Amino acid sequence: MRYPKLRELKEAIKALFKGPYTSKYPYQPIKTYERFRGRPYFHKDDCTGCAACVQVCPTDALKFRDELSNGVSKRVLTVHWDVCIFCGQCQANCLTQKGIILSNEFDFATTEKREDLKNTIEKELVLCECCGEVIVPLDQYSWVANKLGSLCFSNASLLLFYLRNLGVALKESVSAVKNRSLSRASRIKILCPSCRREAVLKS
Repeated sequence: MRYPKLRELKEAIKALFKGPYTSKYPYQPIKTYERFRGRPYFHKDDCTGCAACVQVCPTDALKFRDELSNGVSKRVLTVHWDVCIFCGQCQANCLTQKGIILSNEFDFATTEKREDLKNTIEKELVLCECCGEVIVPLDQYSWVANKLGSLCFSNASLLLFYLRNLGVALKESVSAVKNRSLSRASRIKILCPSCRREAVLKS
């Protein structure tokens, strides 16, 4: 019969007084590490709706769709937790670094519908004042204008958007100008790249 090593005997005696090494989860919450990667959440105030996170998601857990109906235009962004692998690419590639953040939550098992395992936000869209096509979300335009500062005056669309936010330029209804022919004056409008190129060529 082989006798146990002194080191193993020492650990066994220590365990008798200290108790088990395992945690008491699920009866008590677990304290996660500072850099733990749990379920991601959108932060509406910091997210610009640019959908950069959607482009880099390796599992297609992030999706977006643009809805244009009854004069209301919005971008709906959704993260599906049941597909997410918590890699952190969405947070690492976020435009503002705070639009989508991984939390410390890891326990979201449920007996309810799988479709409920998601987080969704909506963002207003900026539309082309000539053709009505989607350009970017409103918050993304604001973020770019604020980031550029006085340099935004070199871009006609950004300039007009910035002045409208200050309340010194009138907002023209997209429905009123849709399908209107482009002219030289059209260059001072919020236009999509295609319409701007055509307006510049015609002028």
